[in-house]
Amino acid sequence: MRLATIRHNGGHSAARVDGDRLVLLPFDDVGALLRSGDDWREHAEADGDSVPPDGVSFAPLIPHPEKIFCVGLNYHSHAAEANLDAPSHPVLFAKFSRALIGAEDDIVVPSVSDRVDWEVELTVVIGKPLRHANQDEVPPAIAGYTIANDVSMRDWQTRTSQFLAGKTFEASTPVGPYLVTSDESGDGSSLEMNLSVDGQVRQHESTDGMIFNVNQLVADISSIITLMPGDLVLTGTCAGVGHCMSPQQYLVPGSVVQATIKHLGSQRNRCVAEQEAAK
Repeated sequence: MRLATIRHNGGHSAARVDGDRLVLLPFDDVGALLRSGDDWREHAEADGDSVPPDGVSFAPLIPHPEKIFCVGLNYHSHAAEANLDAPSHPVLFAKFSRALIGAEDDIVVPSVSDRVDWEVELTVVIGKPLRHANQDEVPPAIAGYTIANDVSMRDWQTRTSQFLAGKTFEASTPVGPYLVTSDESGDGSSLEMNLSVDGQVRQHESTDGMIFNVNQLVADISSIITLMPGDLVLTGTCAGVGHCMSPQQYLVPGSVVQATIKHLGSQRNRCVAEQEAAK
C-alpha cells in the first residue's frame, strides 16, 4: 500500500494510491491516519472520492510528527569520507516539524548559511507505540518507509559539537512523497538510494551499507522514549555529500535536487533563496 498527504481544497488530505488515482481518505494527513488506532490499515483501505495524480501537490508525508529522530554517521562509506571512525552506538539528533516540506516543495536556502548540503536517507515511519523493544519486536511496529533529504547547513552544524542547529532550519527537509507499507517495501534492507544535483549523481548506495540496521536503530531509540504512530526515524546517509568533496560543493538558489530510493519513489526539489521564499 502507498499512502500520501496531499494539498486539497485549501487543506490537507490523506490519500491512497489506487492505480492511476489517489483515493481521498477521511483524515487530514497520514500521521492522523496512523494515530487512528491499531486498525489504521482498514481505514486506509476505505473507498472514497478520488483525484488524478497529475498536478497534485504533496505536503510533508507526516506534517506534525510528535518526534523526528535522525541518525548521524550510519554508513561505513560516509564515516570513511569524513575521516571518522565508525560509531560504537547510534549517533542521534533531532529535527522539529517546521523543518519539513513536501517531496516537490522548494528547499529554502537560508540567508545565514553558505554551506547547504544534501543527504538522501531511508526514513522509518512508526505505526504503533513502542517502548523498550528488542529487535524482534520492531518490525510489527513499523508502518512503512519513505524518503527524506536531510539538508544540512554545515557551517551551523559544525560550529559546536551539537548537530541540531545545522539540521532543523525551517523549510529544509523534504519528506515523502509516499509511505510504502512494510509488506511492499520489505525491512529496509537492500534498497538502492540515489541523489543527484542538477542532473549529476552525487550519492548512490544500497541501504545494506548501514552500520546499524533499522531494527537496531528503532530498538535503541525505544529504550530512550516511547515511539508513537507517525514518528519519523531518518536512518543516515551514504558517501557523496558535498561537504566531503574536494573542492567542497554546496546547494545554492537554483540548484535542483532529486532523491530516489528503490520501491519508495522520488523527490525533486528546487532550491530558492530565503528572500525569494518569503515573497
